[in-house]
Amino acid sequence: MLAEDSLKNKVVLVTGGGSGLGLSMAQRFATLGADIAICGRNKDKLQDAVKSLSAHGTSVRSYQCDVREYDDVGKMVEQIVKDFGKLDSLVNNAAGNFFCTSEDLTPNGFKTVVDIVLHGTFNCTQHFGKQCIDSGRPGAVISIVTTYINTGSAFVLPSACAKAGVQALTTSLAYEWAPYGIRLNSIAPGPFPTKGAWSRLMPDGDFEEKFKKRHPMGRFGEPEELAELASFLLSDSAAYINGECVTIDGGQQLEGGQFNFIARMMPRKQLKQLFQAMKAKGA
Repeated sequence: MLAEDSLKNKVVLVTGGGSGLGLSMAQRFATLGADIAICGRNKDKLQDAVKSLSAHGTSVRSYQCDVREYDDVGKMVEQIVKDFGKLDSLVNNAAGNFFCTSEDLTPNGFKTVVDIVLHGTFNCTQHFGKQCIDSGRPGAVISIVTTYINTGSAFVLPSACAKAGVQALTTSLAYEWAPYGIRLNSIAPGPFPTKGAWSRLMPDGDFEEKFKKRHPMGRFGEPEELAELASFLLSDSAAYINGECVTIDGGQQLEGGQFNFIARMMPRKQLKQLFQAMKAKGA
């Protein structure tokens, strides 16, 4: 869809860019000419990702940073500007999620997801926006939300609350910061298998197959499909798109909350045992 130089001379920061969908998006940005900054908490993943991204011939750097730490994010943004000379775009991709019946959810479990998703997105977005405003340069922000920001969804309460907050942040700042030339949009992906998130949401192959059969298109999304959409929204071709949430899920959201169907799969007691087993497996 996009010309090979669509993101040439742009510097893009992808949070959680060391693996999964974050890395897939960064790969596509690089093939379109962008210089890439990725951040995350796992140093080994970041180093491996840099090696992979460097094959595209653009400048690539990684930054070990926890997006929950406001001051650390600020220092990272300052360093990126020093290293690359500027920072044009931000993709808020870092996230966390897990299944849990809400009556069994611990305060720490709720806080952990909200801190990463909502607070982390605020931290990165505000620091990014301030450097754009101070430098007088335009900018573009994409935040990865979910298809249940409006409907909510059973068994993922922290994620539903946090992602709905991210969407409110997106639409609020899209209007407020438009005079500065800063565009903010969001993407709501449906099921896109990734090694990290998928292992916490799909207990086994049988569960995954049932989930797929429920999908109106009978398949999951391909990382390249999401990456192409994100690339378009960051490009100058989308210069008049601001404050939008683009859903990419093959129509699954038309069924309602993404994980609501799980409540009808088995008795509640058995469901709780399944979630506990998944939690233990991911520990």
